[in-house]
Amino acid sequence: MNGKSPPVLSSQELVCLPMKELLSRLGASVDGLSAKDAHKHLHLYGHNELAKKERKSPILAFLAYFNNPLILILLAAGAVAGFLGEIVEAITIFIMVLLSVVLSFVQEHRAERAAEDLRKRVATTATVLRDGVKHEIHLNTIVPGDVVFLSAGDIVPADARIIEAKDLFVDQAALTGESFPAEKQPEPLKSDCVAEVTEWRNYLFMGTSVVSGTATALIVRTGGRTQYGETVKLAMEKRPETEFDRGLRQFGYLIMQVTIILVVFVFIVLALLKHDVLESVLFALALAVGLTPELLPMIVSINLSMGAVAMSGKKVIVKRLSSIHNFGAMDVLCSDKTGTLTENRVTLIMHVDLKGKDNARVLEYSFVNSAFQTAVKSPLDLAVMAHDKKVDASGYRKIDEIPFDFNRRRSSVVAWKGKQKLLITKGAPEDIAKVCDRYELEGKVSTLTGKVRAAMDGKYRQMSMDGYRVLGICCKEVDGGRLTARDEQSMTFLGFIAFIDPPKASAREAVDELERDGIMFKILTGDSDLVTRKTCEQLGIRITGLVTGADVSALNDDALARVVEKANIFARVTPAQKNRILHALKGNNHVVGFLGDGINDAPSMRVADVSMSVENAVDVAKESADIILLQKDLRVLEQGVLEGRKTFGNTMKYIMMGVSSNFGNMLSVAVGSLFLPFLPMLPIQILLNNLLYDFSETTIPTDNVDKEYIQKPRRMKVEYIRRFMLFFGPISSIFDILTYLVMLFVFNATAPVFQTAWFVESLCTQTLIIFAIRTRRIPFLSSLPSVPLALSSIGVVALTLILPFTPLAAVFEFAVLPVQFFAILAGFVVAYLILVEMMKWWFYRKYAELAE
Repeated sequence: MNGKSPPVLSSQELVCLPMKELLSRLGASVDGLSAKDAHKHLHLYGHNELAKKERKSPILAFLAYFNNPLILILLAAGAVAGFLGEIVEAITIFIMVLLSVVLSFVQEHRAERAAEDLRKRVATTATVLRDGVKHEIHLNTIVPGDVVFLSAGDIVPADARIIEAKDLFVDQAALTGESFPAEKQPEPLKSDCVAEVTEWRNYLFMGTSVVSGTATALIVRTGGRTQYGETVKLAMEKRPETEFDRGLRQFGYLIMQVTIILVVFVFIVLALLKHDVLESVLFALALAVGLTPELLPMIVSINLSMGAVAMSGKKVIVKRLSSIHNFGAMDVLCSDKTGTLTENRVTLIMHVDLKGKDNARVLEYSFVNSAFQTAVKSPLDLAVMAHDKKVDASGYRKIDEIPFDFNRRRSSVVAWKGKQKLLITKGAPEDIAKVCDRYELEGKVSTLTGKVRAAMDGKYRQMSMDGYRVLGICCKEVDGGRLTARDEQSMTFLGFIAFIDPPKASAREAVDELERDGIMFKILTGDSDLVTRKTCEQLGIRITGLVTGADVSALNDDALARVVEKANIFARVTPAQKNRILHALKGNNHVVGFLGDGINDAPSMRVADVSMSVENAVDVAKESADIILLQKDLRVLEQGVLEGRKTFGNTMKYIMMGVSSNFGNMLSVAVGSLFLPFLPMLPIQILLNNLLYDFSETTIPTDNVDKEYIQKPRRMKVEYIRRFMLFFGPISSIFDILTYLVMLFVFNATAPVFQTAWFVESLCTQTLIIFAIRTRRIPFLSSLPSVPLALSSIGVVALTLILPFTPLAAVFEFAVLPVQFFAILAGFVVAYLILVEMMKWWFYRKYAELAE
């Protein structure tokens, strides 16, 4: 582009200006641009290309994922383990970190590919007028001022204002969310119709498709200035931090704070009291490794992978593994309506007389009118012809037709039925009423009085308010030669036909199940409020508040935050307004899911904590989604939610067990370092302790989850983890210190015996405690662990007990323990488990709200 700015036309000017003035403002004519002017416009407006994300170096993008407190802690722990000679431990930590970072990096690449799919959706060439001659030109050279030609099957190459149209219907559901293909006409709009893009009946949106008819249109906006281009920009924005990501980050800060405080404290005490700085440094660093939950990335990955496999068996594909946790934490589900709660197909639902009773003649004449038209069939005509009640039209013989136009808003066919020559007309009810002076009811024809007309209009308006798309049917017997539109008069009104996009049979049950599981359900759609209200009534969804896009625009962020809590229907909303609603819900501390299937849903999928789509969605929506439903049955959503809560529950078991046990051990070391004349455990023994303990925890992802745990949304609360750690960690320290005292004053233990005894006691207690921490119930009696978890835990305890008696004892500087110690150890373990069980009951009562 050069330095000159292109003329800026407001939305109101684009749809309300007379065509002559609009052409003048764009420096164009109905004969198209000259080649010279087209070249100037290309320099002025730029190429018709969608915005592209500025790509940073893949290496820099990859390294950016290491800027995370938990990742930094793990890297430091791995380096320390390697420095201390624990090569296996170091390699394990680095592999876990690398897998975590690679998964995140792949997710960002996938998001960029979604935006690329949006750019590829539009056509590559278009037919335009240049120098008064039709030319096929590449899409990116189309400029404002070009005149384009469109017909059925074409995809609109840029935003355009219609110059001429015939029988034009455009499918813009993917962009606006409308249930039915939109009728388009060239007349300028009134200024009060500009607020909602669904009312722009003289405007064509880039990326939408022509269903039927033909059009000549003036290009008014290209590239990133189009509605489609704005959607692409939103879809390219970086995905906001989700609830689970935020929880892990805050957890990382918690571990970092506790680690630094304890390690620095232990180092200073040891250095001052023992005067061996090197040994103090090594011991403090070993403590840092012991306190770090280095298996967290692996536990999370295993949990999520198992959850994804289980969900795939229920025909749910998880594309972004971390979304399973967010799925389980979700307490608000926002959904588009069209194609998600409904079938996304026009269906003839009623054929009734003036009193609303089924009328076979209304259906029969509607079928004849639709079937005998030679123009491209509109979606409404196809719905009439596909109706369940088949009509036998073999007794009719077509003579002529009067095609639809936007002035009359009617179409007519002339046909013989036996010896009768009939004119059958179908169209907009208000325009059908204009040509009728009689009506037929229960086989009797009567004069159409003012009172009856009022009743006819009332019936039509009531059906429209019920969310139906309504057409009127009339007829008369004719004679003579060729008929024209002027013959559409003095006709007999027969009744109405009504269409709807039917709700999916399974949607109501799915919504009920989700609400039982503690998830609020809200509809965000570009469709009309009347149609949306009808869909909700059919699904049995109680309406607690209905807000339109115009209402959303009028609200500031604070007011919107209050409105979104109560209202559950948002109709005629744009992608940007959907994003505001989602941000408001997230700002109110909700974990928000979004279910959609259209182009207009892609930006909202980026904003939500977890996004879902369906199998028949557009490619861009499926690419942007975290989870894909392979079946149209939305009940699988509930199964996914429960699976998400199960995987989250098992992840939390590892975190709660790890931080409390590790904190307790480190606290014991800190206390012991104040009065012990030697290290309570050697650095190599601490690392072995940590390795065996980690091994016992690797089977946590297989564990059973209590039924009551998955009955409501769950989320990671760092304050809850902190309190749990500070509450249960010191309980284990009590028994550690008792072990210190027993070994010093009962057995008069030497340093090797003391260190071996504490190694065995700490590993037995912190391993077996999983059976208490894994459930709020009484362990084993009312909640059984999985077999792999029970075997791994008991196996590690058994190995711990026999390790001092094996040849490996010399490697780790273990000593043989007195036989009497094992009796005391058994008493300590039983007492510890009983005390934890008692305190667990008290803790969950005191912090019940925080624990939910």
